[in-house]
Amino acid sequence: MSISARFLEELRNRIALSDVIGRKVRLVRAGREFKACCPFHGEKTPSFTVSDDKQFYHCFGCGAHGDVVGFLMQHDNLSFPEAVEVLAQQAGMQVPRSSPEEAQKERASRDLYALMDETTDYFQDCLYQPSNKNALDYVLGRGLSPETLRAYRIGFSPADSQSLLKHLKSKGFSFEEMVKAGVAKISDKTREPFSFFRERIMFPVADRRGRCVAFGGRVLPEHLRLPDRGGFTPPKYINSPDSPLFHKSRMLYGEAHARMDVANGGKLLVVEGYMDVIACADAGFKGAVAPMGTALTDEQISILWRISSGPVKEPILCFDGDNAGRRAAERARDRIFPLLHPGHSVRIAFLPEGEDPDTLIRTRGTVSFLAILEQAMPLSEFLWFSMTSGRLFNTPEAQAGLKKELLDQISRIADRDVQQLYRQQVFSRFSQVFFNPGSARSLEKARGSSFPREPGRRNRNGPVLLKKPKKPLDHRKTLSSRILLAALLNHPHIYDDVEEALGRLHIEDGRLDLLRQKTLTLLYESPDTRSKELVSALRNEGFSEEINNILSESIYVHASFSSPHAQPETVAARWTAFWDDLAGEKRKSKI
Repeated sequence: MSISARFLEELRNRIALSDVIGRKVRLVRAGREFKACCPFHGEKTPSFTVSDDKQFYHCFGCGAHGDVVGFLMQHDNLSFPEAVEVLAQQAGMQVPRSSPEEAQKERASRDLYALMDETTDYFQDCLYQPSNKNALDYVLGRGLSPETLRAYRIGFSPADSQSLLKHLKSKGFSFEEMVKAGVAKISDKTREPFSFFRERIMFPVADRRGRCVAFGGRVLPEHLRLPDRGGFTPPKYINSPDSPLFHKSRMLYGEAHARMDVANGGKLLVVEGYMDVIACADAGFKGAVAPMGTALTDEQISILWRISSGPVKEPILCFDGDNAGRRAAERARDRIFPLLHPGHSVRIAFLPEGEDPDTLIRTRGTVSFLAILEQAMPLSEFLWFSMTSGRLFNTPEAQAGLKKELLDQISRIADRDVQQLYRQQVFSRFSQVFFNPGSARSLEKARGSSFPREPGRRNRNGPVLLKKPKKPLDHRKTLSSRILLAALLNHPHIYDDVEEALGRLHIEDGRLDLLRQKTLTLLYESPDTRSKELVSALRNEGFSEEINNILSESIYVHASFSSPHAQPETVAARWTAFWDDLAGEKRKSKI
């Protein structure tokens, strides 16, 4: 878009800079100017000034500077043409077009935007009609508030294939426009139009300016739907087809809401689907977005970075904790790696197996979800985790294979500086994990052992601390003990499950054995102690050196369940399996 300097000057003259910025930031008059805390960096003392006379803003803290167009571009993450369009609408001006063809395209687009807005209103009205009470009860039953339903303009498409079309026709829209917008289709048999969405919860998909450009539709559960049509099972979700307004590979559901929330300091999250975005928003996480039923594309990754704020842009990608979720995370890693550049990355968060944000928030609350987000791994950490978890590297050949895999992945990073720093981190980590004295004597087999006990049974007379059991396990190497202790220190909630077995553990290293005893005592006295509190208390008792050796990559690489990033629900079972295997090896050695 080519816009003349004369038009831009007229635009600036018609709009007061303080009016535009005042809608986003609380301004306080200071003489002929205004002051505020800068929206582009965190501060408590105002250093951001706005001058209507000079038509620019300036921050003496971070150096942010520009005019009214530049402010919208920086604050709302808009392109130059988009910022000009927004301001022109506010000023009642028409942005000049360079040709009649572009003017025609603009008129056609405006008509389609109007059609989509009318369709959204229609679906919203349908959701609250008495005849569709089952649909409203369903969404409310999912724990969503009426306020969130209205904020995201969620609606319902009736089963009647003609009601929407009749409504839009009465508003002056043609069938051709309905088909072009993706709300109607032409029947292959009758060649007559019919509604694309029928008997579905409707999620309007808005562009970055909040204009509806498409829909996602979720089918009602079977017991709430009308009798099936000839045994046909409808897909759970369907999306609008691509249109002049909508290209699903270039958009994210919830983007407009997320932009506003992130600009005000919120977290930017990427979740799987529409309901996850709505559930997050209802719980206060309004920075949630979702791809349109596909894996993240290059365009969507770029959008995420544009939405993100701060010097390092790291949106959090949320995945299920099962194997499918891990594979999805690895595909996202592979997609993102070539795009990495300074200040632009992601973090990876795994939810408990079988949970998504919607179910997790409903069953466990926002505190549990926030705790998972706060533990999100940097991408560099996830690279190591995804390449080493569940694998054994007890030979030079295995270690060399791992090194090659890591370097092959890193070589895909196009930015040379970022690639070089990743390489340095790999070499440093290899040295720490495989070549320091504490990890050189790794087990030939990363296994563990256990003494069986009744599930959930706990010794009420105090922690079991048997230094000399009748039949002690001969742990000639301390790595297994460190793995078991690391898992408990990182996940103290497993205490009840492992207390008796760990109490019987024979550790020849005197300091390590004292640490075991002190850990069990502290957890017996305060079973609800969290990991950070437990580790801090043990450091205060003089065990810092032992803890540094235990809470280390040189331990985690041999048993991923001991890592702080392991799924909490799986740690106890994997701890026990580790112990059982080691006990089995001990029995075999006596045969």
